[in-house]
Amino acid sequence: MITLSKKLKQAKEGKPVAIAHAPDKRASVRDKLLVKEVQEMESNLPPTCKVNFEDPNKLHQFNLTIAPDEGFWHGGTFDFDVDVPEDYNILPPRVQCNTRIWHPNIAENGDICLSLLRETSLDATGWSPTRTLKDVVWGLNALFYELCDFDDPLNLEAAEHWLRDKESFQEKVTSYIERYAKR
Repeated sequence: MITLSKKLKQAKEGKPVAIAHAPDKRASVRDKLLVKEVQEMESNLPPTCKVNFEDPNKLHQFNLTIAPDEGFWHGGTFDFDVDVPEDYNILPPRVQCNTRIWHPNIAENGDICLSLLRETSLDATGWSPTRTLKDVVWGLNALFYELCDFDDPLNLEAAEHWLRDKESFQEKVTSYIERYAKR
């Protein structure tokens, strides 16, 4: 058995000292979780969703495309960047919508209001370590089918527009799809 004192003595005498090197990089907890979660997410995608990994070695960064097949946003294709932080699953993934959209829960700059993406929440709907990427994908997909809670919309103007005049709201959504999200 080689001890520290033995290694120090060898170094003092000018003899080569064998040092065991650790691998360059250990897999993080996030990366270990993502191996399992990405498989589960891909096997349980809603039919309106597609996932693309630009770099298959970076499971923590991917693009999600949602193409609703009914509802206000039918006919559009909406792209989201998903970035999973190193502190995942304590922290939720960061999601940004890359397609300009008229939506009460998605701002025109791409910010998203979805309770399960919130780090802290007053109710039990915020992020928790028991949530997975599959939950995030299904939650984002639901934004196009269920007009979410308007008590706390991100795009207040769009929410008020929908409450005031649904027909005019649909026309504006359609115009945004034609300009920014056409398939």
